[in-house]
Amino acid sequence: MDSGIPSQAPAGPPQPRALSGKIPLAVVVVDTNGLVSHWSSGARRLFGSTREEAVGVPAADLLPVSGALDAEQGGFASYEEGAGPGLGDSLSGRMSYPAAGRARISDTGAGPSARVGEESLDVLWWAYPLIGPGPERLLVLAAGTRGLCGPGGPYHDSPEAEECCPGESIAPGFALHTEFPGADELAGRLSEIFPSMSVAQGTRIAAQVLELGYPVLEFSRHDRVPVTPDWGVPRRAGRPRRPQGGDPAAFVPLSPGSDTGSEEDLEYAAVRERLEFLNEVSSGIGSSLDLARTIREVTSAAVPRFADFAGTHLRAQVLAGEEFPDGVPDVTTIWHRVWVEHNDEPGRWDDTVPVGEAIAFPEHTPFFQCMVTGEPVLIPRISDELGARISGQFEKRDLRPLINGRSILIVPLKARDVVLGFMVLLRRADREPFNDMDRTTGAELAARAGLVLDNARMYTHQENVAETLQDSMLPQVAPRLPGCDTATRYLPGTRLGRVGGDWFDTIKLPGSRTALVVGDVMGHGLNAAAMMGQLRTAVQTMAALDLPPAQLLRNLDDLAQRLGEHYLATCLYAVYDPIRSELLISNAGHIPPVLVRAGDGRSELLEVPTGAPIGVGGVAFGTAKVRVAPGDRLILCTDGLVEVRGQDIGAGLAALCESAAHPAASMDAACDTIIRALAASSWDEGQGGRKDDVALLMARLNGIPREQVAAWRLGTDPREVGRARRMVRERLTDWGLEEAVDTAELLVSEAVTNAVRHAYTEQVELRVVRTDALLWEVSDDDRALPVLLDADREDGYGRGLRVLGSLTREWGTSSSARGKTVWFEQSLPRPARPATRAGSNSR
Repeated sequence: MDSGIPSQAPAGPPQPRALSGKIPLAVVVVDTNGLVSHWSSGARRLFGSTREEAVGVPAADLLPVSGALDAEQGGFASYEEGAGPGLGDSLSGRMSYPAAGRARISDTGAGPSARVGEESLDVLWWAYPLIGPGPERLLVLAAGTRGLCGPGGPYHDSPEAEECCPGESIAPGFALHTEFPGADELAGRLSEIFPSMSVAQGTRIAAQVLELGYPVLEFSRHDRVPVTPDWGVPRRAGRPRRPQGGDPAAFVPLSPGSDTGSEEDLEYAAVRERLEFLNEVSSGIGSSLDLARTIREVTSAAVPRFADFAGTHLRAQVLAGEEFPDGVPDVTTIWHRVWVEHNDEPGRWDDTVPVGEAIAFPEHTPFFQCMVTGEPVLIPRISDELGARISGQFEKRDLRPLINGRSILIVPLKARDVVLGFMVLLRRADREPFNDMDRTTGAELAARAGLVLDNARMYTHQENVAETLQDSMLPQVAPRLPGCDTATRYLPGTRLGRVGGDWFDTIKLPGSRTALVVGDVMGHGLNAAAMMGQLRTAVQTMAALDLPPAQLLRNLDDLAQRLGEHYLATCLYAVYDPIRSELLISNAGHIPPVLVRAGDGRSELLEVPTGAPIGVGGVAFGTAKVRVAPGDRLILCTDGLVEVRGQDIGAGLAALCESAAHPAASMDAACDTIIRALAASSWDEGQGGRKDDVALLMARLNGIPREQVAAWRLGTDPREVGRARRMVRERLTDWGLEEAVDTAELLVSEAVTNAVRHAYTEQVELRVVRTDALLWEVSDDDRALPVLLDADREDGYGRGLRVLGSLTREWGTSSSARGKTVWFEQSLPRPARPATRAGSNSR
């Protein structure tokens, strides 16, 4: 590929021209993987591929690389193969210095939108290797030679075009920008050519370009012209003219009055550039429904190409994701400055207009005028007098050094004819001031941004509602239950619609047992959160009936089908009996639990029959019985913790087992270890962290020693009530709980009296379990649950449950196939002293 240097020797050193080469320029940035990361509208016009088609595609498939495509297939053909470095050398990373050259495109473009079949096009290109913290590794600038001397080109000046271009060689090259008049403006506006980049990115790349060499056009190596952005400005004004019969190297600048271009042509160029700017901005904003990210995208899109400063202010309701704001703003309306972007020196604006500030704008300011009228406000230049008047409206801040002499455009951000916010745009004094065309462009930019912000606001509002609903439905799990300690974690997902239907629960059951539940409703958003609340409530209700695990899931599946065809969920239901030291587990399509053995620290996935998800119907559920030992830990979680896109779930379950086996100082520390390990695994796989929400429930199965349990069988004779009181006194005395005896006798007497009165057979049982409280249970074979009554003074019954409610920490009833159980917890008055005498566990 030709390096752009003609073979003939120059007649003299190149002379810089006193004008800029205003040409449509293609700008392409290539990342470390050789993929296109930025693609300008000029690149679309030159190569035929749209931004959507080009970004993420290998640059070698789109740019004029020697040998990338055969000439017969309509690809790129090089000039004088081997004459110099080709663009392919830069793309491959083989070159660490800037290069320039020419290429011929026989068919314009390589993407779906390519203009196949057109005549060949000569392309000038410049390539800059990039370094720095970002992924950008190569900047490519390109321009077609067809328009340089053709009609409408910057070096076409009819009728002198024929004497300008014939015999004149045009080649790309490099030069110090300080060699040209207006060097500061060339350097300052260079970052404007970079498409859809932040100010920091554009400034960093522009600095490297200036250091490596400014792109120029060399005319027969006797003249140089710097290449600058084509942003709707006269492209022919001041073009040098070669005198008749003169030296080819001699050029005379044209005076402004000698420009032969028409005003209509220049206006068309300006309109075209602004439309392309709006198209680029529209494709760059709204990529996410995240409100904060959308605000940053909208603000950053205007700098530096359209303005030197952009600040976005939003009403408080919009920022909070609340309901749509009502009414016209006034002097009491609070606005939040949510983002600021500028290309001034770092920190210049931070103290006077800090991001995050909440402010009410004074009435006699252009800001107030814009937000009240909902129309753009344009001030071509802010005079010292006007700047002082505006600054005087704000207390304790001086805006004059920042705004005086600048051009200001304030545009409203509206949706459904309501002002949601506004954007302040400023240009420095050394730039062209905003004009009526800029006002129209800014208003259109704000209109598109307003719709995007409203969509993000509505999504944020729905998400907030769903989060509130979900938080209200997630239980406040007690860390200590009879025979086990628990710890939980819930983490919302990181993708859109991150509010999900994951839940966990712990439920007290008769017999000192505990039900451990984890479930996951399929889907995300408000509907999933609502379904989760319904299913969780149903599980609690059916657990109170003391249903076997498999039967509970069967009933839950039937309920989900009755509620609607979209009710699908997975659920794991486990019942822990701390006295028998066993688990009963049933599964409805959920990932299996992990058990960590206290004896050797080994972790294992429990083999549990996997039924179909809740809501499918027609599938039987099985139950697994697992023996456990004191100190074992059971881990239940949802699939969001172990699933990684593109990876088998078995790898995630293996990582869960490994992290669960790590020793930890506490249950909370053990949960945090698992969360950190699984999150790091997701990042290592290149997935950017968790996407789904996560529910994690961990239970340490401590068990209850047999000597802490006492049980008695009683007859249905009323005299058994007195016997029950005596046995209770003896046992509590043996345990050193004399202070609890009187209250316990009264409570047991009321419960046993009721059981003896209503039992059908001689099957009344009394049991007490000693943990951090006394858990009493009285069971009989009558399935009718007792009802709390309003007893009068003359009534001889109906006060038993009220006595239980006033003297216990909590109480309840449950029914089973064998009858009913009344249970209540009695608080211990003080730490118990060791028992003095061991007694029998039953009589």
